[in-house]
Order: sequence, then structure tokens, then C-alpha cells
Amino acid sequence: MRAYERLIRYAQVETTSNDSTGTHPSTPGQFDLARMLVEEMKELGIADARVDEHCYVYGTLPATPGCERRPALGLIAHMDTSDAASGKDVKPQLVENYAGGDIPLGSSGRVLSPEVYPVLEQLSGHTLITTDGTTLLGADDKGGIADILTAVERIQAENLPHGKLCIGFTPDEEIGEGADLFDVAGFGADYAYTLDGGAAGEIEYQNFNAAAARVEITGVSAHPGSAKNVMVNALTVGMQFNSLLPAAEVPEHTEGTEGFYHLVHMEGTPAAARMDYIIRDHSRTSFVQRKDRMTQAAAFINQTWGEGTVKLTLKDSYYNMEDRIRPHFHLIENARKAAEAVGLVPVTVPVRGGTDGARLSFMGLPCPNLGTGGFNYHGEYEFASVQQMDQVVEMLLQLIALYAQN
Repeated sequence: MRAYERLIRYAQVETTSNDSTGTHPSTPGQFDLARMLVEEMKELGIADARVDEHCYVYGTLPATPGCERRPALGLIAHMDTSDAASGKDVKPQLVENYAGGDIPLGSSGRVLSPEVYPVLEQLSGHTLITTDGTTLLGADDKGGIADILTAVERIQAENLPHGKLCIGFTPDEEIGEGADLFDVAGFGADYAYTLDGGAAGEIEYQNFNAAAARVEITGVSAHPGSAKNVMVNALTVGMQFNSLLPAAEVPEHTEGTEGFYHLVHMEGTPAAARMDYIIRDHSRTSFVQRKDRMTQAAAFINQTWGEGTVKLTLKDSYYNMEDRIRPHFHLIENARKAAEAVGLVPVTVPVRGGTDGARLSFMGLPCPNLGTGGFNYHGEYEFASVQQMDQVVEMLLQLIALYAQN
């Protein structure tokens, strides 16, 4: 079975995560995919494949004779999908031998256009998997799962030599909880890669430092006819708080390693309001300064409107994995060699986001990230390239071979 066929099958399972449930996993559908994957892994010869009570899937392929002393290598992807677009009733469509131009997305009226997504211009002749315009596709990160298990199938079918391989699939990565309950010791890998990136050949070991910020505002409600010198409008206070942050340091005005503040949710009434932010920066120093800036804004609001008007809660999510990868840079060098061996041009780019690997690297498992052959994640314009997914599988086989040799 080819990787894209697996992706299409996995996409049928709704696994959207939800950060408001407080459960692990956050949604029950993730168990449906987990159980499917365990059965598939067993069929592929991973005898110890299992899913734990928190929906983490684990399995190992013991080293082939002569490779027992080679490093144990982990391959990891996540099962959940973003809630930025629906993950229910996904209907992937195949566009064979893409010849350029616009691609109608089902009958939705949406169009996947190279004018908006120039990467399409590099994919002439590829077979593309798109959405029907009403949901996301789920290649983030079911494409990574598909790539990994297709590589496992090839290893078994062709009896390829390898060191111990540790396979792991996580829930709730999209809500920042994918590594929370990951059993690093039980996983058994010396090093690992997440497959949770974009184009084939992407190799990522630098990512944002990340935090979440919740701003809870307590206002004073009053009848607008007699509100003078009485009302404290929580909504207005919220806008004032936001105005104390640098207006240009937001996602829509930043790129590369530039950090930002991102207001992701706002709700309330004049009596009470809540604002949720994410804070991102590649520099650890600037990251701390951003959190300090929010703390200062909250203090100013409380000084202006009265103590307790604003309650600010800051919670770090993950850190830049570069500090943990640098001492094990063979992970990057071997990934580059593997990419080149299958005709890919390796591209090392800083991630404007994060992966489970960032958290796992700080939990003692050095874990850079690789591309999967998918594009435009978190929306109805998501798509994947069949040929690039095939190349990722070949790259994984080369990478596994390198660690079996050295």
C-alpha cells in the first residue's frame, strides 16, 4: 500500500482535538484511529503494538541480526487534527497529473489557486490529494503516520536491515498536549524524528519558544444611563490591554524567526471578558521579554482601573529544541544525507510553530522534525502530493539504513 492510500483511509476518521474538555485524549474519536493503527501495526509485524489509556500508540520492531548495537531510532507522528476547520466527513479528492492552474474544491465554490499558493507551481505532473473545500484534509499529521507505516511495510516486505525501531503516535498535539503523557523511557528510543512538517526534504530543528496567556477581566456593570464614573466596561478594558502590545508584532506582520503576540479568542460582556493569546519567539531572551511585556500591561491596567480588574495567567508550552539537538547534530546531517540520496534538496528552515519533538527533546529524547509531503495545513485549502509522500518514505528508508550502518 502506498502512503497516500493510507492517508485517505485515516482521513475518514474524525480526530479533531479540543482544548476545552480537560480530558486525555481531549476527544474520543482519537481512540478510533488509535485502535485502527494498532491493528494495522500488528498486521505489519509489530507484535507489541498497543494503545494506552491516554490514547498514546506504541510499538517496536526489534533490530535485525547484526544491528542490535545500533542506536534505537524513533519515528513519531500525531493523530489529532486542528479545529481551525472541520475534520468531520472528510472527502479527499485526487487530482491526477496536475497540469497547473486552479483546482476546484468539490462543489464548495472554493478554488486552490497557484496565485494564492505558489508552491503549486513546483508540483506540475504530481498527483495531488485535496479537500472538497468544506473540511481540512488531515495530512497534518495523518500524512506523517502514513509515511511511517508505509516505510515499516517496506522494511518488512524487503527484509531490510535496521536497528531497533520505535514507533509512536500521539494524541492532542494540536492543542499543545501531545507530549504531556508520552512515556519516553518506555518508548525505548535513543533518538527520534517527528514527521509533522511540510514539503518532502524539510528538516527542522529550530522552533518557537511558546506560551499561552489568558487575560480575565472583571468589569463593573451599570445601566448606561447612569454609568458615568461607575461603569468599568470589561470589553473596553480588554481593547486597552491589547493596545499596550506592539501592533506590528502579530502573525500577519512577521516572518522567519520574528516573534509575535497572537490574540486567538475574545469573548465577554461589559461585566466580564476573557482574552486568550499565544506568545511565540525563537529567541529565549525575547520570549521572556514578551511575557514580561504582558505582565507589565496587566499591572498598568490594574493600576488604572483598580487591583483585580485583570488577572493574567501565563503558561509555557514548549521551547526551542535547537539547544537539545545541537549536541546530537548527526540527526540533521544524516537526514540531509537521506534526503539527497532520494533526489531531494534538503531544506533546513526554522519552524514558525512547534511539534511534539520540541517537548520530547526537553524530556530527554532529541527529536527534530521532517516534512511529510503535505501543504497548507489547518484549513480547507490543505493538500498533499502523492509523489512527495513516496519520496518521504524512501527518505525514511535511507535514514534507517544510515543508523543501521553507523
